[in-house]
Amino acid sequence: MKFDKSQLLLYAVTDRGGLHGKPLSWAVEQAIAGGVTMVQLREKEMDNASFLAEAREIGAICKKYRIPFLINDNVEVALACGADGVHVGLEDLPPAEIRRRCGKDFIIGATAKTVEQAKAAEAAGADYLGVGAVYPSPTKQNAVRITSEMLREIAESVSIPIVAIGGLNAGNLPPLAGSGIAGAAVVSALFSREDPQQAAEELRQILQKII
Repeated sequence: MKFDKSQLLLYAVTDRGGLHGKPLSWAVEQAIAGGVTMVQLREKEMDNASFLAEAREIGAICKKYRIPFLINDNVEVALACGADGVHVGLEDLPPAEIRRRCGKDFIIGATAKTVEQAKAAEAAGADYLGVGAVYPSPTKQNAVRITSEMLREIAESVSIPIVAIGGLNAGNLPPLAGSGIAGAAVVSALFSREDPQQAAEELRQILQKII
């Protein structure tokens, strides 16, 4: 799938922890119905076989709605399930190696917390940057905090788009107006809500006003 920065507007990063037994596939489809523009499947504790089975299920939903589908960290699973790309952290496989292996149309997202890391990721072939944590995040308790000013500084240092991540919700998105982000990656604000579709609709309306 050809990458476009508009796909980053409302970027869903999955977390089954707040679903209270509801299927992740249901939550993802509801979130897409509400306006999610990209989905990243994130499973840190799942074995590869289970991860791949889930990736195929979630990937089929994203394909149905023509939404880009990325895998967190695991390039092997991404290739096996036919995902559109991966998002990798600072300790994961370098973007340049992924690009050589997966080709020019494979979407590569990379984490960056400084201008230096952002420039290095861009030079290595990343298509976009995930920058955060902007606010305290229940999924990453010890994450380094990134201010709006730091978001702007990183956004201005590279030519690829950046997406903010970390504790983002409908209440704290407005202060990010003017920070240079192309979108917001949200976790709990979608997957811990009773109605993911309504949550996505609210988030998208806010993002369309501030970006």
